[in-house]
This record gives sequence, structure tokens and C-alpha cells, in this order.
Amino acid sequence: MNKCIFLDRDGVLNQDHIDYTYRLDDFKILDKVPEALQMLKNAGYLLIIITNQSGIAKGMYTKEDVMNCYHYLQAQCGQVIDDQYFAPHHPDYDTASLSRKPGSLMLEKAIAKYKIDVTKSWMIGDSVRDMEAAHKVALRTVFIPAQSARYDPNKDYTSYADQLADNLYHAAVIILGLTENS
Repeated sequence: MNKCIFLDRDGVLNQDHIDYTYRLDDFKILDKVPEALQMLKNAGYLLIIITNQSGIAKGMYTKEDVMNCYHYLQAQCGQVIDDQYFAPHHPDYDTASLSRKPGSLMLEKAIAKYKIDVTKSWMIGDSVRDMEAAHKVALRTVFIPAQSARYDPNKDYTSYADQLADNLYHAAVIILGLTENS
């Protein structure tokens, strides 16, 4: 069985924009993301992106745009990401889908394909729906709310996740610190 870090994309790996991130010109990798990913990879984790991309259903961009961003991210981060799953759906534009977070189908598919031990794995996300999807498959969670374009500084986010972090690097330090001591 493998251990895995599941990663939301926008707001965790790259800057989140309220009006979607799909052009390479707008795709800004957040500080210390390459270092954090390498730390997690060195600790033996698979790294898998799990992302909603409803802009596809809305006709704003294409699956190829999502893949272009993924390939750019891989190139900038040393090709350490093992896979990417994305949900191109939105219930108001095409179909309701169990793949779309807070549904857990993308996670379930990755868990089955990569033989992932959920007791040794984590989801890192910047939205409540990331945490909800993770909890459906019994993953531990790290929530990075402050990097979300939808962040509300007056909201208490502590009840949504096992851990809170300021950014991906901080999340990696937390996870590695917890797992090395257990």
C-alpha cells in the first residue's frame, strides 16, 4: 500500500483567482511550492492533484488548457507530481457529478488505481469542499483557507480539518512532523 498527499490545485499550488486560472500567463505558482512538493516526495508520498475545473462546463476554457497548466506546473516543480484528476462538470451547466468535490469519486479512483492506504494519506486543500471530499474517504486533512480567493477572515475554519496551515510548505512541515513522530 502507498501513502499519498492529495492536493487541490488553485489556492494550494498556484494563486487562486475568483475568475478561474487557465491561462499560463495567469498561472502563478505559490511561494515554496516546489520545495514543499520535493519534501513530501522525498518522504515517500505519491503526489496527486484533485481539482474541480467547472470553467470547462461553463465554456470558459478547455481540458487542454487544464493540461497545459498541469504540464507547466510539472516542469517548474521537477516532475514530482504523480497524477492529476479533474472534474470538468458543474451542475448548473452540464451535469451533477460525483467526481466534483465535495463528491469523492476522483479520490476513490486514485485510491484504487494507486493502492493508497488512506490511514497514511492526507488531503491538502483551501476550501470546505476539499475537506468534505477527503472526510468521505477517511483521509486526514490540512486546510489552507487564507490562500483561497473565497477566504473570509472573520470565519473560524478550525472545525473543518485536522490541521490548519498558512501555505503548502507549512502543511508539509506539519504532515512530516506528525508522521515522523508516530
